[in-house]
Amino acid sequence: MTKTLKTFRRIGLTALAAALLTGVAVPAASAGQDRPELRQVAQEFVDAGFGGMQLRVRDERGEWTGSAGVRELGGTAKPPTNGHFRVGSTSKNFTATLVLQLVAEGRIGLDTPVAGFLPEFGLDSRITVRMLLQHTSGLFNHTGQYHPDGTVTPGIPWAGKEWVDKRFHTYQPEELVRLAVSKPPVFEPGGGWSYSNTNYVVARLLVEKLSGRPFADELDRRILRPLKLRDTLSPGAWAGMPKPYAHAYYRYEDAGQWKTIDVTHQNPSWISSAGDMISTTKDLQTYFSALQSGKLLPSWLMAEMRETHPGSESLYGFYGLGQFTQDLGPGCGTIVNHNGSNNGYAALMYSSPDGSKTLTASITAGDSAKDPLPSYPAALDKLVRTVFCGK
Repeated sequence: MTKTLKTFRRIGLTALAAALLTGVAVPAASAGQDRPELRQVAQEFVDAGFGGMQLRVRDERGEWTGSAGVRELGGTAKPPTNGHFRVGSTSKNFTATLVLQLVAEGRIGLDTPVAGFLPEFGLDSRITVRMLLQHTSGLFNHTGQYHPDGTVTPGIPWAGKEWVDKRFHTYQPEELVRLAVSKPPVFEPGGGWSYSNTNYVVARLLVEKLSGRPFADELDRRILRPLKLRDTLSPGAWAGMPKPYAHAYYRYEDAGQWKTIDVTHQNPSWISSAGDMISTTKDLQTYFSALQSGKLLPSWLMAEMRETHPGSESLYGFYGLGQFTQDLGPGCGTIVNHNGSNNGYAALMYSSPDGSKTLTASITAGDSAKDPLPSYPAALDKLVRTVFCGK
């Protein structure tokens, strides 16, 4: 979705928003190992108004997992540390990796126009693979285009009662792209930077055209099976959630009254490969460590992935090809990430550039009338620095 703070605000926020593959020797976490500093910062997210959080950290001290809050409203059990959740825009990193694997194989070039491969959509002939992955295509965002002056050009419904009423509706990727190309472009291809979910729906269709296989099958063949990510999937229009999981809730206004519903089950086809995936903190850790340590892409494409656009600054750093790079300053260094949110769920996925240190987490929304948004940036910064700076 768009930059997470804006996304969370539009959702209402209370509604929300493996073997070690790095080749670096890291001791396994000892039984009963405690990390009070991590427990404390996880609790701060719950104290801010979120329903629950599950957290996984792997560093020089080993691997630690913990959770805070509740698994389900009205209960006392904490979220399962091996629980499934919707990862939202973290999906974009997987999609980018699939596309870049095809680039590595010579199926298409980074600066090759995509219109000739997908002629049915009438895409601007100047839009390249790089522009899709970097959000510099100028394509209208099918979930709504937010303009610098504060105005909004609506897209498909994805928030409020309008989304609640259609949360089991199935959208086809092709109709999302056709909606986007029916709107004026935000700028000329390559002429700016604007986060657009449509870019990654086009990328999905490009993967299918180049591979000749459904996107989910290609994801499974190239990433999930090789890395043994048994708890990760691209669900398409399936509204279910594999067990175990923490429940997620959505708070919205209806006829002047605030209501809260369980949205654990929802059809994510409205966001498609820009944000529909389900995973666990363990699988995200395994995947992102493998990617950053060079197990999935050649070094020259990893360098391209980390080459950021100067106009893309956000809470998470600067955007490259499917991921952010963030400089934490002296004593901390650089980290890479791609977080995400979907209605009721949010995901965090961070790594050191060599994949040896990782932070993955899930946040679920609850029924608090307290808006977590004001506390979110500080809580996130504290968590990231606790893990990557030892502070």
